[in-house]
Amino acid sequence: MAETPSAPKRVLITGGAGVIGQALRDELHQRYRLRLMYHRTVLPQQGRDEVIVADITDLAQMEAACEGMDAVVHLAADPNTGAPWSSILPKNIVGAYNIYEAAHRCGVDCVVFASTNHVMGMYEKDGVPQRPELLPVRPDGYYGASKAFGEALGRYYADAFGLRVICLRIGSFVSQPTAPRTLATWLSSRDMAQLTWRSIESSIPFGVYNAISGNTRRYWDITSAQRELGYDPEDNAEDYAAAILAAPA
Repeated sequence: MAETPSAPKRVLITGGAGVIGQALRDELHQRYRLRLMYHRTVLPQQGRDEVIVADITDLAQMEAACEGMDAVVHLAADPNTGAPWSSILPKNIVGAYNIYEAAHRCGVDCVVFASTNHVMGMYEKDGVPQRPELLPVRPDGYYGASKAFGEALGRYYADAFGLRVICLRIGSFVSQPTAPRTLATWLSSRDMAQLTWRSIESSIPFGVYNAISGNTRRYWDITSAQRELGYDPEDNAEDYAAAILAAPA
């Protein structure tokens, strides 16, 4: 991991109570001054981290959350891949607009947008490898479609307003692989953290990258993340392959 800057950047993490939010808090708190945004579940403050409570569907609250920040890691959303439109619309569609607009108004340099492999989910159902630089989106539900919207909206804010936007299409974020599919799609906590800080520290105006570890069996391409972000994955799901493949089906 690169050296921690002497004057740490201030980074807002929305969705701080989620599994990824908690992992990033633990992995990045020494690198950045974190502002952790919670909604219903509010976790105790740790060290110098700042805690705020806000609603992603409220633009004024998002402006207050973004004030003074150098970067935003936007995780807050309904993460249920089968969520109904009634939940997706306010949390994932309006919420994405609010965070981009608030970041723009507050002069934030960069938004790291938590996208998903479900943006391309229909390709996997058809057995076609995902190559985000080559294929149009094919979401497999309202959730995937909402994240495709978030990527497209980020492209607009990058082009129209100069907001740097990095979209990470997150794979299987679990503590360790537990099933054959995750031998290809696993993303470890420290590799997610590395992708996040490399996105924040990059100078790339806009990019969309598959976010998985350096899995031997991966079928999603991470070459662009390695080349453009300098991503150097530390973990490989292959370490768990023997135990997973030996387990009864």
